[in-house]
Amino acid sequence: MTASYLHQLRRDVGSRLLLMPGAQVLAIDRDDRILFQRSRDTGLWELPAGAAEPGDSFRTTAAREFLKETGLTVAADELVPFASLSEAELHTLTYPNGDVLQCFAVCFEARRWSGVLTPDPGEVSEAGFFGEAPGELHPPTRVALELYAAYRATGAFQAR
Repeated sequence: MTASYLHQLRRDVGSRLLLMPGAQVLAIDRDDRILFQRSRDTGLWELPAGAAEPGDSFRTTAAREFLKETGLTVAADELVPFASLSEAELHTLTYPNGDVLQCFAVCFEARRWSGVLTPDPGEVSEAGFFGEAPGELHPPTRVALELYAAYRATGAFQAR
């Protein structure tokens, strides 16, 4: 398997701050439950998300990462953008190994997908659809949910 773009960069620059585009997916099932997953790194609950690879768009990043982390397939053109996260104080992440990323993410809503929920054991310790957050949320996920509520109330794309 080829190393990810981010992994290749890390070999060259170590753990120092990198700026990284990415995407996250708020998947909502027929019962209006949200797909949350618990991060193996932090133990916090979050939305499926990940970094872009060369040639990706925000939509293809979202669809690829959603499949990788959940085992579920979503059509990139069916994803509905509802918000962006880019504020450094909100979306700068420090991983357990010391790597630091400032993420610039577009948040997408998904209401249709196929497949069986099969969390990636390397990144996700558990996952499921819940009517409310099953535990402590990763801060960017908490904000993404607030932005989604504002989007639903106004119909306007949200930016933070």
